[in-house]
Amino acid sequence: MATKSSKALTGKALQLAVLRFIAREEPLVATLGAFPQLDRNKIQRALERAAALLEGKGGEEAEAPPAYLRLRLYSDGVARGNPGPAGAGAVLVEPSGQLVDKLGKFLGHQTNNYAEYMGLLMGLKRARELNVREVEVFADSELMIRQLGGRYQVKSPSLRPLYEETLQVLNGFERVKLVVVPREMNRAADEMSNRAIDERM
Repeated sequence: MATKSSKALTGKALQLAVLRFIAREEPLVATLGAFPQLDRNKIQRALERAAALLEGKGGEEAEAPPAYLRLRLYSDGVARGNPGPAGAGAVLVEPSGQLVDKLGKFLGHQTNNYAEYMGLLMGLKRARELNVREVEVFADSELMIRQLGGRYQVKSPSLRPLYEETLQVLNGFERVKLVVVPREMNRAADEMSNRAIDERM
């Protein structure tokens, strides 16, 4: 049911509200099915760009994303059955706690450790797109955090390429902090991982 505030919207304001609601809230199942070459994150960003253009850019390109000095990245990965249907999730927030972005991606049949690395990589790449200079990473995978910190070796051949790519992306930031957190402190990223599986994001 529409709220009182949404009923009051008209014209361009209504169009903007619809675009941004679809981008952030709708599962987009039909759209994802019609365009299998796209994932939910690409569709979401396309809708956000369309909203920015509608907001006053005319036919011009939308402005570059704002630069953030520092963001917190919560990442997670889930594999039901391990290995099994897997999803990656990442949530970016400002130090104040203000949400910046939420990401999820379905990975097919993978292991839990693979999904953990993919969640982190996805979040780090999004942070680079946002011109973040310093990133604090929070994840509940002690194995992954200890491997990236040099305390544990990477013995799995399937994880080695992801490990090396993650280190390369991390080296692009001016400052990095890696923190292991309890699962209950990583619920938002865990939710995105599970949504990615349920909705095939």
